[in-house]
Amino acid sequence: MLKEYQYDKMLHINTRSKQMEVNNSIHYHPYEPTPYTALEELFKHYEVNDQDTIVDFGCGKGRLNFFIHYMFHANCVGIDMNQHFLDEAMKNEKSYFRNVGKNKGSIHFHCCLAEKYEIQPDENKFYFFNPFSIQVFMKVFDNIMLSYEKTKREMDLIFYYPSDDYQYFLETQLSFQFIKEITLPILYEKNPYERFVIYRLT
Repeated sequence: MLKEYQYDKMLHINTRSKQMEVNNSIHYHPYEPTPYTALEELFKHYEVNDQDTIVDFGCGKGRLNFFIHYMFHANCVGIDMNQHFLDEAMKNEKSYFRNVGKNKGSIHFHCCLAEKYEIQPDENKFYFFNPFSIQVFMKVFDNIMLSYEKTKREMDLIFYYPSDDYQYFLETQLSFQFIKEITLPILYEKNPYERFVIYRLT
């Protein structure tokens, strides 16, 4: 198990600093990267391959994107409304591909509001680390469903530290079904939010 700074060093990126910027909105939450230890645990129990395209909403400096691309050669898309973080993500992208990036799979970043992003027909996995309010999530969810209606495919929603609002909403809709919970050893015993939950539409 590598430590946080060791992963960043291996990937030739910098995602460790936590800049809690105020955006004057109750709907968008401060950025914080998913711990590498949590990502290790997730992918012990959840499969990603080079045919997948993962969208990270609230990607910040791109940690999840680089980790998944490096480990699984999947295509990755990062969405964030904060231009400063996207600038950092694109610096990381240049350094990553210059030093360790594989030829297979791509990484793209987009600076926009999550609910304004148009879901592409090849995108099939969507990642959320509590990036915004339930009101915004419901709009994003509608966009995902609209994309599914246009192009039917299996799609997963992956949540780290899932909020009660998100889970309640997902339990009341009929499309995505709960398929898996992955708890983080030790941390979950002290905090029941230290887990991943995954929903699937087939």
